[in-house]
Amino acid sequence: MLPVAFLIHLAGAVMLLLWAVRMVRTGVERAHGTRLKAALRGARGGTAQMALVGMILAVVLQSSTAVGILAAGFVTSGILTVSTGIAALLGADLGSALVVKILSFNLSGLVPLLLLIGATMFLKFEGRGVKQTGRIVLGIAFILLSLQMVGQATEPLRDSRLLPGLIGYLRNDPLTAFLAAAVIAWVVHSSVATVLLFVTFASGGMLPLEVALPMVLGANLGGGIIAVWLTRGMELEARRIPLGNLMFRGVAALVMLILLQVIEAPAQHLGATASVQLVNFHLAFNLVLVVLAVPFVRPMERLTMLILPAPTIEQTGEDIAPIASMLDRASVKNPTVALASAKRELLRMGETVAAMFQPVLELLDGGNLAKIARVRAMDEQINRKHSEIKLFIAEVNRGKLTEREAKLGTDLTDFSINLDYIADIISKSLLTLAETRASKSLRFSPEGWSEMCDLHGRVAANMQLALNVLISGDVESARQLVKEKEAMRKLERASHDRHLERLRNAHSDSIDTSDIHLETVRAFKEINSLLVTVAYPILTESGHLLESRLAQPS
Repeated sequence: MLPVAFLIHLAGAVMLLLWAVRMVRTGVERAHGTRLKAALRGARGGTAQMALVGMILAVVLQSSTAVGILAAGFVTSGILTVSTGIAALLGADLGSALVVKILSFNLSGLVPLLLLIGATMFLKFEGRGVKQTGRIVLGIAFILLSLQMVGQATEPLRDSRLLPGLIGYLRNDPLTAFLAAAVIAWVVHSSVATVLLFVTFASGGMLPLEVALPMVLGANLGGGIIAVWLTRGMELEARRIPLGNLMFRGVAALVMLILLQVIEAPAQHLGATASVQLVNFHLAFNLVLVVLAVPFVRPMERLTMLILPAPTIEQTGEDIAPIASMLDRASVKNPTVALASAKRELLRMGETVAAMFQPVLELLDGGNLAKIARVRAMDEQINRKHSEIKLFIAEVNRGKLTEREAKLGTDLTDFSINLDYIADIISKSLLTLAETRASKSLRFSPEGWSEMCDLHGRVAANMQLALNVLISGDVESARQLVKEKEAMRKLERASHDRHLERLRNAHSDSIDTSDIHLETVRAFKEINSLLVTVAYPILTESGHLLESRLAQPS
């Protein structure tokens, strides 16, 4: 095989592996994201329980990094402490090692069946849960297929003259092998994919165990760096979780690397082949790390507070810098261009509303008063954008407009008013409810919280769909958005009825949070109804919307 063809074959197989791992993770997040968040939120029994929950979530998501980011978000909201978040991430790393163990089995015979099942579920069914399950099955099939492709692509290396020299160098310089693997894991942003690559090389006889072991340790270090990198823009509490995990992981990996140079690894106890030994070593390393590190997560929390100390003066909402407007004042006399710039600014206003709505659920549960104030401060920015858009379109309307342009201006103004109203609902209703819950230290029932999670996730998805409809004007997307209004009405009614049933059964948590639950669910429904209005002009113009739902009298 020519060098260029070999590199293309190998690079294609590696990219398929990375994409497949991400495909499984996003499928699980879309199908079961709210339940996974609820599971992590509900694990408050201690660090050991958090480690177990983190392990399970990592197996499901096939990513310890995803668990770390979830935990970081909950720590920011006050739902978890830094120490419990570190415990969850340690358990998640063990879970990702279990994923490697599962995927290392020879399951290539299942690839055609998984492709058939996954593609059928994804293409032939309309239900969101079924489609995302099909996406997960397809992702698993692609992982197995990519590992086969990696093995086929690297076969020519076995006869290469360069390979023995490279392996010989790495055998004599384990630190270089360790650091190189850490860089590879960070670059590909997946320790699971990196370790699977090394296992595939070892199974093909290209990576001897004495070189592969330091590289697996390096992949563990690189996996810890990924979460630190991805949370670098988050608040201090969130950044302390991956930092604590990285320090545990980095110290353990370096100690193990030194031990491997002093004593011989008990390979004969790890399995019959090099690939099995490598997988079991990776699993054993993470298992021992969890057992030894979990008891020390609280001292590690204090250490991270010394490394990342809280600032003396906390930033407030008033410090938020205003974002430059997209409104083109020079185009006022050109309605087509002016209204296009108004639509762009309206999209940015919608994105700000979405950013304001996203943390509502965490604030309702965590009650972080400082963050509630910061989110509420975003309402001023939305009010300012609403006023600017409304006055800009009014100025455009003073010129000569076609009937279609005048209608578009009215539609944009109406949706701007509705977005501003959504921001008011969040600020004056939902955030006030979050403050009430925090001041009284109330706790939602597990059933009620699950219902609120489902409704919040649905509204968040519909908010993105509404913004897409605003820009694209797509009729099918508009129809889907309007259908979501009826689906949301049924969900709100069902939640209302189940809540009343819990009250009749004298469920203490439901009684304590009854008003908050009902008002929150009602607010979610109202926000969703306001979002749907962006679809009405599109469907009316295309003839897809009736003027009245009233039946004609006979």
